[in-house]
Amino acid sequence: MKGDMCLAWSSDEQIFKRAEYGGAVTALLKFALESRMVDAVLAVKARDGNRYDGVPVLITEPEKVIETAGSLHCVSPNIARCLKEYLNGAFDMKIAVACKPCDARAIIELVKRTQIEKENLILIGLNCTGTLPSATAKRMFHEEFGIDPSDVIREDIEEGKLTIRLKDGTEKEKDLDELEEKGYGRRENCRRCDVNIPVMADIACGKWGTNGRKATFIEVCSEKGSDFIEKAIEAGYIKVEKPDSAAIETRKRKDEEEVKRARKQQEKDFAFLRGMSTEEKFNYWLGQFSRCIKCYGCRDACPICYCKDCTLEADRGTVPPGEIPPDIMFPMIRIVHVMDSCVNCGQCQDVCPAEIPLSRLIFMLNRELGGIFKYEPGMDINTPIPLKSVTDKELTMAGVEIQF
Repeated sequence: MKGDMCLAWSSDEQIFKRAEYGGAVTALLKFALESRMVDAVLAVKARDGNRYDGVPVLITEPEKVIETAGSLHCVSPNIARCLKEYLNGAFDMKIAVACKPCDARAIIELVKRTQIEKENLILIGLNCTGTLPSATAKRMFHEEFGIDPSDVIREDIEEGKLTIRLKDGTEKEKDLDELEEKGYGRRENCRRCDVNIPVMADIACGKWGTNGRKATFIEVCSEKGSDFIEKAIEAGYIKVEKPDSAAIETRKRKDEEEVKRARKQQEKDFAFLRGMSTEEKFNYWLGQFSRCIKCYGCRDACPICYCKDCTLEADRGTVPPGEIPPDIMFPMIRIVHVMDSCVNCGQCQDVCPAEIPLSRLIFMLNRELGGIFKYEPGMDINTPIPLKSVTDKELTMAGVEIQF
């Protein structure tokens, strides 16, 4: 049932041997297909074995699921966007989705906007403490670790350390804060992310609480997740045991430590802007947006953007066509459109050729808005979107005219 926890590992020897933490996730994805609970699996795979080039893959053949086993820290595919744009929001097929917390949260926000059919999904959440930009990671491994990036077979982020394992079995470790001070390490948005365990998914899977065992710690987060796990156990795809109190406490402690680290980064990011006067802030962002080339990359990458006819297109008359940089209304409309539901995935900033710190601004505004409306995007499917809904109290406020 919801709230249950277990340590799990694959009963398939091939999967168990290949996987990093017992292969429970791979086994569950395979079970979902073979039991016909889903028509396909959406996961991430290293293209041609290159762990710096992970791509979303739709798998319909159970024997191919094993190709997605293992963690890829140096890629950040846009799973929610892929699901909405290229798989018709799962309206015409059932899909098991392996997703990080930001992926799952974006999916939840799109469900609220009727862009994705939640009933056709099984969300298998994966714990995450951040991903690394692939090009930066390769340069970091060469310059800071003194190794050939192609020799890396595994990365791990744990307790403020980045550890890598090489083909010869050796491991190297560096302090993550020191690396990030030098411009290496995780993507900027990941550094301030304080949602590590995807409790908004149907199940949340990770290594915290396994205490070095080759197993996966699973928390059941929905009744659908409970039914899924029970059937997988009955069918013999995974073996499970109940975690002891020490394992549960370890998982909780590690999560709290990462949340504390993320909020420290948030304060660091926001202090720079909060220390400015209104005029200084305006001039700062005006300078940032003056570099915009209106490529629409931020709009096209954002998992929350879903309008079929975008008001920012030249033929809509909102923003004057043919101007570079565009009128200030271009970024302003973009930001206002998504700031109530930003999940801090960082996709907008990743694709920006002008390197405008978009995710920092939108995330900061999202936090301000969240404080007003007590809303955290993507955490609860039953909580209405603040800027797209009206409460009974708001309807009865004196002096406020609401039109629909």
